[in-house]
Amino acid sequence: MMRWLLMLMVLAAPAAAGVVEGRARAIDGDTLAIGDVRVRLEGIDAPEHDQKCEDARGQAWPCGAAATARLRALVEQGKTRCEGRDHDRYGRFLGTCHVAGQVVNAVLVSEGLAEAYRRYALDYVGQEQAARAAHRGIWGGTHLAPEAFRHRGADVPPSTGCAIKGNISKNGKIYHMPGAPDYLRTKIDPARGERWFCSEGEALTAGWRRAGQ
Repeated sequence: MMRWLLMLMVLAAPAAAGVVEGRARAIDGDTLAIGDVRVRLEGIDAPEHDQKCEDARGQAWPCGAAATARLRALVEQGKTRCEGRDHDRYGRFLGTCHVAGQVVNAVLVSEGLAEAYRRYALDYVGQEQAARAAHRGIWGGTHLAPEAFRHRGADVPPSTGCAIKGNISKNGKIYHMPGAPDYLRTKIDPARGERWFCSEGEALTAGWRRAGQ
């Protein structure tokens, strides 16, 4: 009798609070799903799925799709376990996820496929610094911070790597690189002859000079 009571207690026990585990599938570079639960990888921010970055030669590459593909490859290694305490404003569980002995959040930042999301956590700043120093992934060239890309509105053309802003002002024709101090404040008006460039070489050839020079 006691044995049956113990079995019933185990079967009725709820899952541990703050833990979601099982086979996962990648939604984008920093979001996965385990069953019906969507998990946002806490402390990191990966390029959006349709976002493109530039490599050292100024060539566009699909950094957002690459981050998604890497997350997919990681979770396909086995059961994923995500631990956390909170949910974001979209109702997603905020978690640190483990699979095959690896911390998924850390792997993506270490490989240059996500930024440390300093506004919410400092857990992966060291991994980001190492990726920057080694010019891995998004740090191999230039990119727009994922958060800036999400809030770009109509000012940055979506789904292209041509994110350099060619602005015309009283100081002449000046181009602004993603991440530069005045980049987000600079608006492009094609009617005034302003334009987007896909590489610094293209901007220089067209007669623009880099901001601050």
